[in-house]
Amino acid sequence: MSGNSHRDGTVPENRLRHALEASGQRYTEQRAAVYRYLLDTGDHPSADAVFTSVRQVIPDISLATVYKALETLVSCGLASKLTYGDGSARYDGRTEPHPHARCLVCGRIRDLPGHLDTGAIAELGQVPGFSVEGYRLEVLGVCDSC
Repeated sequence: MSGNSHRDGTVPENRLRHALEASGQRYTEQRAAVYRYLLDTGDHPSADAVFTSVRQVIPDISLATVYKALETLVSCGLASKLTYGDGSARYDGRTEPHPHARCLVCGRIRDLPGHLDTGAIAELGQVPGFSVEGYRLEVLGVCDSC
C-alpha cells in the first residue's frame, strides 16, 4: 500500500496524523494500515473484510483492533460508516457526500458517479422541527453478478 498523494493532494499518512492529533488520538501503524486499505479499495468493506485484508500486512492484528481503528477513523472524519437496519455496517474512505448503489441480493455497495446538487435537497422543503445537516443517497437494486 502506498504513501502516495490522495484525491485531494495530501499524503494519506500526513492527513491521518493531523486528524488523529486534532482529536486527541495517537498515530499507530494499525490505524495507518486500516486507513490505507480504505483509501485503496473501491469497495465499501465490512470490518471483517478490512480485518482479512489488513492481516496480510500486519499478521498479528486482532479483529478488535480493526474495529477500534475503524471507529477512530470515523470519529476523526477520515472515514464514513454506512449502517443498515439489520445492524450491519460498511466503511468508506470517501467522506464527502456522494451517492451509493447497494445490491439487495449480495449487499455489495459501490459509488455512483456524479453528485446530488445541494439545491435538490433545498427543493425537498423544510421539515418543521428538523435541521438538515447532510444527506445520504442510496439507490437499491440487483448487481450484474447476482
